[in-house]
This record gives sequence, C-alpha cells and structure tokens, in this order.
Amino acid sequence: MELAVYNIKGEETGRKLKLNEQVFSIEPNDHAIYLDVKQYMANLRQGTHSTLEVSTISGSTRKLKRQKGTGGARAGSIKSPIFRGGARTFGPQPRVYNFKLNKKLKKIARLSALSYKMKEGSIKIVEDFTLETPKTKAYLDILKSLQVDNRKSLMVLPQKDENVVLSSRNIQNARVMRASDINTYEILRAKYLVLTESSVKQIEQAYDTNNDQN
Repeated sequence: MELAVYNIKGEETGRKLKLNEQVFSIEPNDHAIYLDVKQYMANLRQGTHSTLEVSTISGSTRKLKRQKGTGGARAGSIKSPIFRGGARTFGPQPRVYNFKLNKKLKKIARLSALSYKMKEGSIKIVEDFTLETPKTKAYLDILKSLQVDNRKSLMVLPQKDENVVLSSRNIQNARVMRASDINTYEILRAKYLVLTESSVKQIEQAYDTNNDQN
C-alpha cells in the first residue's frame, strides 16, 4: 500500500511512501472505536454540576399547616420540591465521569480509525516542513495547495512546531497535533488526515502490532 508524497505546494514529489498494513489497513473494530471516543468525551466533562437538595437549601423547617383536616396533601417544609423556591428532586450532583480502558483496546481503536481514513482515501502524505514565522496565510496556502482547506483537517507533525501551531489556530476546522498525541476522536473528527513523512514513521513504530515493545 503506497501513497504519493506531496510538497507544501501541493505538487507530487515523484516519490511514494509505503505504509504499514498492520497500522493502516486492519479490519476496523467499531465497538473499540465507540468505547475510546466515549472515554475521550467523558474525560472532557468537568462534572461540577450541582443542584440544591432539601438538605442543602436554606429555608425554614417550620411545618406549614396542620397535618390533617385541611382537605389537601400534608406539607412538612417550605423547602419541599413541590413549592416555588424549593429544592430539586434527584438533581445532578458533582461526579467524576472518567472511566478506564486498557491500552490494547485503545490501540485497536486508533488503528481502526486510521484504517477507516485509508479506506476513504482521506489520508495525504506531505514532506516534512516548517514555517519560518507564525503566519496564518502561509498555513492556509498549504491547506489550499493540498486541497483540504474546505473541510476539517488534522495535520500530524513528528514534534511540536510552535510556528505551525500558531499559524493554524485561527483557521476554522484546522487542527495540528504531534504524532504521539493523536487519538481516535481527532482522527475521526477530521475529514482529511495530513501526515508528514516523519510522523508516519512515528505512528508505525508506536502502533505496529508486530512490534513486541507495544
């Protein structure tokens, strides 16, 4: 499985990069993807929501009326949820939404996401590059040259490049990440996955199922 390598001007370099089938062409596991994305979204939740219950709301505990003989339901406190300004019944309370997944499952999920992108033809390989200064127009020109400027894109670099990151942050739907930081959610969220040559090597080293150290 080979993909053409482009330069930042969108021109083919005449070279092709052979991709590891164990990383970019496995049988996708949809359930693993679901669990990994669910965990990612859950980890983003602060869980600081809180509502006042009867025990926490301020108000008098004096009995409002006699218990019997009124023809209506008994009422024991103005803090009751049935009264205006009263407590909330079963309202949300602070909690932790995080949950754990084993590393093998998360690895399968990311391999599945990469494989889906490969099947869709949504992966582009570009030569390693850098920008001399942070400039939004320069990065936008790169996206236009690669014909990925009109949809969500994820540029994957081998290491953090501050100039590239700063150049991309004002462009809607354009994300930049290090190869070591990619996750299933960001891969699937992007319509186009733009990988530099060096980032491909890092991804293959990290996720190759035949690599004993992983």
